[in-house]
Amino acid sequence: MTSEQHTVEKIGGTSMSNYEAVRDNIILGGRSKDDLYQRIFVVSAYGGVTDELLEHKKTGEPGVYALFADAESDWAWGDDLTKLIQFLTDINGELFPDPMLKQQADQFITDRIEGVRGCLIDLQRLCSYGQFQLEEHLLTVREMLAGIGEAHSAFNTALKLQQEGINARFVDLTGWRDNELLPLDEKLKQAFDAVDLSRELPIVTGYAQCKEGLMRTFDRGYSEMTFSRVAVITNAREAIIHKEYHLSSADPNIVGADKVVPLGRTNYDVADQLANLGMEAIHPRAGKGMRQNEIPLRVMNTFEPEHTGTLITGDYVSEKPQVEIIAGNKGVFAIEVFDQDMQGEPGSDRRILEVLGRFKVRFVSKDTNANTITHYVDSTLKHVKRVVRALKDEFPNAEISTRKVAIVSAIGSDIKVSGILARSVKALADEDISVLALHQCMRQVDIQFVVDEDAYEKTIVALHGALIEPHNHEYAIVAA
Repeated sequence: MTSEQHTVEKIGGTSMSNYEAVRDNIILGGRSKDDLYQRIFVVSAYGGVTDELLEHKKTGEPGVYALFADAESDWAWGDDLTKLIQFLTDINGELFPDPMLKQQADQFITDRIEGVRGCLIDLQRLCSYGQFQLEEHLLTVREMLAGIGEAHSAFNTALKLQQEGINARFVDLTGWRDNELLPLDEKLKQAFDAVDLSRELPIVTGYAQCKEGLMRTFDRGYSEMTFSRVAVITNAREAIIHKEYHLSSADPNIVGADKVVPLGRTNYDVADQLANLGMEAIHPRAGKGMRQNEIPLRVMNTFEPEHTGTLITGDYVSEKPQVEIIAGNKGVFAIEVFDQDMQGEPGSDRRILEVLGRFKVRFVSKDTNANTITHYVDSTLKHVKRVVRALKDEFPNAEISTRKVAIVSAIGSDIKVSGILARSVKALADEDISVLALHQCMRQVDIQFVVDEDAYEKTIVALHGALIEPHNHEYAIVAA
């Protein structure tokens, strides 16, 4: 199994929602029957399902988990769980016209959800006693709920492929009714020891229950860690991520499909910068294992299977210094702490970071001067308000302010280009875009521009036009 003949491939949620495209463009892809194997597929939940299970990723609208965690909504989560069954069985109805197969798929997911319902009722009853605190169990509840989504999509995909004559095998890593809790690597070794990749096509759940608790570190990026460790443990020759878009020089919906180009080649350093902005090619911790084991990562477009995509390796550096991608995040809050007592007093930043850590708020960037520290955080308004209240307790003499901003970055494996900063600022000034803050590190892999939220798209268009479009023909050659 570990002969370096196989690939490990991850299929994203939006792609998973289009079974025909997954089957025709990824699973089959013009291969003969003998060439279908020597591949492992790690699958995400169908698009929108994890939002219903946990909370909406962008709006924060509560799903089953958020309702359960909210002590004021004792039974609202149960009603939401009932709606979830209908939502998931409706997906089954679209996938399985055969009533016998639909019944099998419905039975599988209904049993899972009703099992979880019983568990949550028992937990809620237990925690009605003062000796047991619900907060101590919430992470386990979150993981249990998250695993439903991947179990649903992986089971369905394996069942559908089996019906179509492909020897697919459902590999359930969610720990459903497992008797022991293993470390992740040991769990994966155990799962794949029984798999014959020469004649079986494993369809693997993106969520894996393990001793480390993937959601403790990665939250909703857990499927990337599962994917990465499967690639490392099985000694894959290449890891591939199938998304609904190319890893391109900018968002084609903003800049225009005729102006962007797929990157073609880049390195893990660039992937880390994208992850920091919330536009993950691969989670940095997940990428680390593949980088250390020299496993190349390829990002492909599910709907353009003939394109080779973008290859990410540890040692790649562009032949000449240049910006490769303009990317950003418009859902950012700037939290500014101004306190004259900071001057000459070490430890203020550490105290702020402890508050952010307490509320599990991730910061994208920060800037400091003598008496001001500003953190740019990727979070919801609800969490930001909690952070601000805690900071006011921590710094009673400080002025603390927040505002919604956007961060747009110019990123490349080597952007040590003479005059790049002047060119960038001029491009923004020409469009009357005011730069609120600017960050450039000595490592020369990215420049971050903080702008008003409503200037987000305009900033991306301006920077792409100034820094990338003059070189688009060169990118096209690399991509080809």
